[in-house]
Amino acid sequence: MTPRSVSIPKTLKTLSVGSLFSAFIYPAVGIILAIVAVLIGVFAKSVDLSWWYLLWSLLTVLISILVCNAGISPLHRILQHKAGEMKTPAQILTMINLMVAMQGTVREWVNYHSQHHRFADQPGDPHNPSEGIFWAWVGWIIWRDENDAKRPMALWLKNRPVIVWMDRFYHEISIGIHAGLPALIYFIVWALGGSLVLTALLHASFMIGRAIQFHATVYGINVLGHMETPKWLDYFMALLTGGEAFHDHHHDEPQSALHLPRKGFWNRLVDYNGTLLLVYEKLGWASGLRIAPEFALAKAD
Repeated sequence: MTPRSVSIPKTLKTLSVGSLFSAFIYPAVGIILAIVAVLIGVFAKSVDLSWWYLLWSLLTVLISILVCNAGISPLHRILQHKAGEMKTPAQILTMINLMVAMQGTVREWVNYHSQHHRFADQPGDPHNPSEGIFWAWVGWIIWRDENDAKRPMALWLKNRPVIVWMDRFYHEISIGIHAGLPALIYFIVWALGGSLVLTALLHASFMIGRAIQFHATVYGINVLGHMETPKWLDYFMALLTGGEAFHDHHHDEPQSALHLPRKGFWNRLVDYNGTLLLVYEKLGWASGLRIAPEFALAKAD
């Protein structure tokens, strides 16, 4: 089998503008917006730039990372690997968070990830790191094989009407989330006489947080997750990805809803994507969670 990095031509015809936008253009807009907001606050005498804006901005970055991971985890562990079932409220919330994270349609996401597990680190793997770090990081999502887009939704997802419907209108809903909602918030703040500079900073912080989570996922998992890395780096990337970066375990136990033992405060803090699924279970939003035996019964560290 010919490696995908070779078989897919790097041309304008195969270039995915949407992927290029989510990976680089949108983050750049967030950085520019933050810089402009700070410059206005510094040089415009009529605008106050308070030090506590920085604290709110950092908090917003953190919230953005958590929200994005709250979409990817249920998609990856439940919808992809069937580690349990989600009820309608969790499905809706997952889909909204996925759109915030700009992960693309569930149909394509699941199809690509299925290929990854089938051909892991071999020709046919969509993001095989042996074909180059840049390719495994973002090359595979920027240049697409037109045949990939023609693949139908996985059969096991077609009996979930919420997923099917929201996935069908993924782009329209995403535009509303990333353009319509911010515009409405800016208008409300302006109408109420609030600080547009603070609003812009928080908006930029949310965009930057999404970018951090996005690249921590595609680089930390697709590249670092398939390399020998020190334990501290594994845990650092896990904090940015909600535990998804524990990739060796995931390939060993792909149907596990948890990537660290069920017991232990730090385990649940680091693998907070798994903790979210446990919360969903307590709320009655998820059921039948499958957990790797060594994680289900392990004692607290």
